[in-house]
Amino acid sequence: MRTILLPIAALLAGSAAHAAELAKITVTNDLDLARPSETIAIPWSEINRALPGALIQKIAVKDSKGKVLPYQVSNIAPQAKDPKGIGIAYGELYFQHSFAKGEKTATFTIEKTETVTQPFPAQTFARYVPERLDDFAWENDHVGHRTYGPALAAPDSKGEGKEVLETSGLDIWFKRVAYPIVDRWYNKGHDHYHHDEGEGMDMYNVGKSRGAGGTGVWDGKQLYVGRNYASWKVLANGPIRSVFELNYDSWDANGVKVSEVKRFTVDAGQDFDTMDSTFTFSGPQQLTVAVGLNKKPSDKNQNEQIAVGHDGVALTQWVTQATKGAFGTAVVIPSASGQTDDALNELILAPVESGKPLRYYIGAAWERSGHAKTSAEWAAKVQLMAARATHPLKATVSP
Repeated sequence: MRTILLPIAALLAGSAAHAAELAKITVTNDLDLARPSETIAIPWSEINRALPGALIQKIAVKDSKGKVLPYQVSNIAPQAKDPKGIGIAYGELYFQHSFAKGEKTATFTIEKTETVTQPFPAQTFARYVPERLDDFAWENDHVGHRTYGPALAAPDSKGEGKEVLETSGLDIWFKRVAYPIVDRWYNKGHDHYHHDEGEGMDMYNVGKSRGAGGTGVWDGKQLYVGRNYASWKVLANGPIRSVFELNYDSWDANGVKVSEVKRFTVDAGQDFDTMDSTFTFSGPQQLTVAVGLNKKPSDKNQNEQIAVGHDGVALTQWVTQATKGAFGTAVVIPSASGQTDDALNELILAPVESGKPLRYYIGAAWERSGHAKTSAEWAAKVQLMAARATHPLKATVSP
């Protein structure tokens, strides 16, 4: 057997070629607090620059210990075309990391693979629900939500007993399980999800209120609210992050016509969703928007006791019920300008300009889910959300 010795230059060239099949991501964190299940979002253009030709179905994302991580690639804000098929038309890469207390830096690698990477189990999900009067529902592994569309607001013109509700409030579906339940609960029929059959239940009361995070325009004395959402668009749908938009037709806010587009970002492992609401109006330079929590959110016959918290940027509730367990709700607005209330809602206020999004966060947790068992635990989660909002992670990509 003859041994073939390759020139050193050839060996180095082969090593460099291998190295080119890997990109490094460094994420920095300037909070001392533990930050569980943080979603790291990287523009795909950065991945493509550091790892040319990478395809979403043939990569592996690994942490510093070599553990393979679930990932997702969206088509949000993509390149217009990819005529050469080299992977430049994707939007963002998502994966998650839980920062320990005091952990300031985490590193990850993106590697090309020869084999196809199978899809990861869904931890977030959102969809339009035409079979239930145009509901729109969404969830992650902690909690679910829904809101209401045009069919629910339409009158019962045929006298068939159709439910009628005109509201832009947001509902909560409290879960006891991590897997998706939206499709299963709707498939059971309308009334089943009002009873806890082992997976959780819909026990939150919305009615004409803002529910858990609905919006309106506040003129200093009165809240002016829109109707049920008019149209929807899903932009990304799991497994790690779901993003969708709901459009609300214009309504009269004390003489000012206002319309709204809400963008929801739903991440796995979190109790809060990120909201970006863009209000469009003409006339005033600014309006004051209110985000609300229902003053009477409990299920029927629960004899609720509600503790309300105000701390400048957060509005919180901890609701104790007679038999169905306690739960917390909250709204966090880093740019909040004050808090007030009306007959139906606790309200937190913020100024907005036409066409410029207002970012805020809506959250909920049920003691039976195990994510916040006491009012103190819920208050700590709200404080963490406020801290996370003002201390975003920073990521860099290098070959």
